[in-house]
Amino acid sequence: MTRFGHAMEKIDERIPGVDLPLMSVSQSRGVIRRSELTDAPQRAESLDNYKVCRADDIVFNKMSIRSGAMGVAAEDGLVTYHYEVMRPREGTDPHFIAYLMKSSWFTKELIKRERGIGAGDQANVRTTEVPFSVLKTIDAYIPDRAEQRAIAGYLDRETSRIDTLVEEQQRLIAMLRERRDAEADALLGSPVQARHTTVKRALRPLSRPSVAGLGVVTAFRDGVVTLRSNRREGGYTFSNTEHGYQEIRPGDLVFHALDGFAGAVGVSDSHGNATPVYHVCEATAGDDLAYVARLLRYLGLNGFLATQAPNVRERSVDFRNWAMFGRLPLALPPVEEQRRIVAHLDEQNAKTDTLIAESERFIELARERRSALITAAVTGQIDVRGVA
Repeated sequence: MTRFGHAMEKIDERIPGVDLPLMSVSQSRGVIRRSELTDAPQRAESLDNYKVCRADDIVFNKMSIRSGAMGVAAEDGLVTYHYEVMRPREGTDPHFIAYLMKSSWFTKELIKRERGIGAGDQANVRTTEVPFSVLKTIDAYIPDRAEQRAIAGYLDRETSRIDTLVEEQQRLIAMLRERRDAEADALLGSPVQARHTTVKRALRPLSRPSVAGLGVVTAFRDGVVTLRSNRREGGYTFSNTEHGYQEIRPGDLVFHALDGFAGAVGVSDSHGNATPVYHVCEATAGDDLAYVARLLRYLGLNGFLATQAPNVRERSVDFRNWAMFGRLPLALPPVEEQRRIVAHLDEQNAKTDTLIAESERFIELARERRSALITAAVTGQIDVRGVA
């Protein structure tokens, strides 16, 4: 075992006025030019206090040790004080060290030494930091330079293969979602036969008092309206006693007046209470509520609702005023056609969701395999000599 500080040295070089590109560290892409990640202007007016990193230096974000935000610099550049810059000592290969630092074994060692709010094994980690002064105390398996290079080369090949498979699955997921959206557009966007009406003529708002003891119902952006306990409880505040809270029953159409533009509308599958920001409705002309909900969600996701809103904020479109919401135009086909379309979309979406879930599981397993492979290789569990 070798003390990490014997393999790497901390570099804190600053050269006022030097003409070098500003660099960032990406979890997936390593050390790259900041301009490749964003075109936003830099925050600091002057880069004189920025650290200089040289080609083959290792740069890592000491505030994001759990995410693996680190890599080897391919060129000279400048980085902010959030980053630590380390240079390999004689006999140390930087690419091996980068893989070592990304291994689950090394991450566990980092977590033991991290400082800050939520440090250690706490789940609610907010701000943590592992500076080089702590990092250098880790004892790690660091073989001779020839074996380091062999391990790094082996991992370059194997992780590249895994990354290619993951990218293929990600492209498949994107195509499946595009196909699902295209089918919704074809069936909901321009019905052959339709009566032209408005929300207030098709739907009636319901006003029920909240019921003590019931859970909280939420309209999520994927079009599911259900109890929060069916998904997650964290991040919400709620009081059944607050004025305006309302009861929601299974079968009600529920539209989030501030988030409906992003897909938060559907038919509730649960009995519970919800905040007054929701429009809870029933049909007045016999229309299929599942179809109307799908249509409203489609109109939100394709941008139409945003064009009709009285107040558009950065992350919400305001339809809290029922009169304003009620004026939204709807094109509704005959009820039997509505039901046929809903049944068809339900069937096709179920198949698509199954394929997407299978691809996401494949990606999860591939990433677990990638992580395990890196850890096994850098800790000497795999003999890479002679491996093609």
